[in-house]
Amino acid sequence: MSIPWIIKYRPKRIEEVVGNEESKKKFIEWLESWVKGKPTYKATLLYGPAGVGKTSLVEAAARTYGYDLVELNASDQRGESIIKRIVGVAASQGTLMGSMSRRIILLDEVDGMSEEDKGGVKAIVEVLEKTRQPIVLTANDAWDPKLAPLRSVCLMLEFKRLKQWEVVKKLREICLREGIEVDKEALEFIAKRSEGDLRSAINDLQTVSQGRRRITIDDVKWLPYRNRIEPIFDVLSMIFNAKTVATARRALSLIDVDPDMMFEWIYENTPSQLTDPRDLAIAMENLAKADLFRSRVKLLQRWELLSFVTELMTGGVAVAKEATKSKWTPFHFPERIKFLSSIKSEREVMNSIASKIASRCLTSRRTALSDIIPYILFILRSNPDYGVKLLKSYDLTSSEIEFLLGKAGVASIEAPRKRSRST
Repeated sequence: MSIPWIIKYRPKRIEEVVGNEESKKKFIEWLESWVKGKPTYKATLLYGPAGVGKTSLVEAAARTYGYDLVELNASDQRGESIIKRIVGVAASQGTLMGSMSRRIILLDEVDGMSEEDKGGVKAIVEVLEKTRQPIVLTANDAWDPKLAPLRSVCLMLEFKRLKQWEVVKKLREICLREGIEVDKEALEFIAKRSEGDLRSAINDLQTVSQGRRRITIDDVKWLPYRNRIEPIFDVLSMIFNAKTVATARRALSLIDVDPDMMFEWIYENTPSQLTDPRDLAIAMENLAKADLFRSRVKLLQRWELLSFVTELMTGGVAVAKEATKSKWTPFHFPERIKFLSSIKSEREVMNSIASKIASRCLTSRRTALSDIIPYILFILRSNPDYGVKLLKSYDLTSSEIEFLLGKAGVASIEAPRKRSRST
């Protein structure tokens, strides 16, 4: 089970792509217009939330129609010169060897280009005007103002969140192929929790299936619900303005953010939100206690203590606010996270790990970073011995394994020492 299920069960044929039948039909009609040599549009823009099959459809269509797929993440490779050089060459008729080749160029996450990426959108438009190959763009938010030039030259196809029964059907198929018995209620719970995101539903299914040949509703009830609407600033505002511990703690459940990350956000913004010295002292004392419990959770693997962490860092801060006058104060990104993110060596280690995993799983480094490594970290936290064996199967070095153990908050696992002979 070294291959994540989101890769193992990735659609190979168009009919295996779940949901959004009308958009799929229009996409195939558009692609067939290219096959006939009379394209209705030079490009199409597939837009919608994550996990609804946008990229999977392009990959399956390329395989079905015999196209080579050239994939580029626009949020990573996003400068004008880079897009013109890579996409422009790929969109020409011939290959580097001079032969004729049919390609689909996939530009993923075009809405990930920031305002600082000067000329990126303009370069894409210029490539679309000259392309002799079909180009597919994907975005979560197609109505971002900076994408206006693309909307006017692309076939716009919306991909909506999958229906619950569609997710349940796919999960049941996976269970049958894995030889796992599963209760209907358990599948419905996972599907409802995913909110139409098939990728997260499959990840959850694989998570709860660890060490089980049967899954019941009791096995999945611990999975928390995700809310994709409340941004982190809104959650922070709810915490700092809550009147009770229960309200502050409930705010944390509205967003799918790692508790350690949320702690850093609260810690960073508490001094600016609680301006009364006494209020601030009480809040910082509660955060110090939360941090103490955090260290115990990681050091001793005492996960039952996590509830104290969340209560102290949310309710403990909220109820400390008594004399502070309410006024609007902007929130700031945690400086400690900025510092850690700037450490080049850490990024290099993570990229090296992702490259090795991607090579073994036959996927991209980006997918390894976003989809596979978070799942591996979960395995390390729940079953460190099995997690280390899994990492060794990817040919990771000892230092790389230690790095991931640290990321997961797991103490180093040392090999048992040989007994010395008595003299």
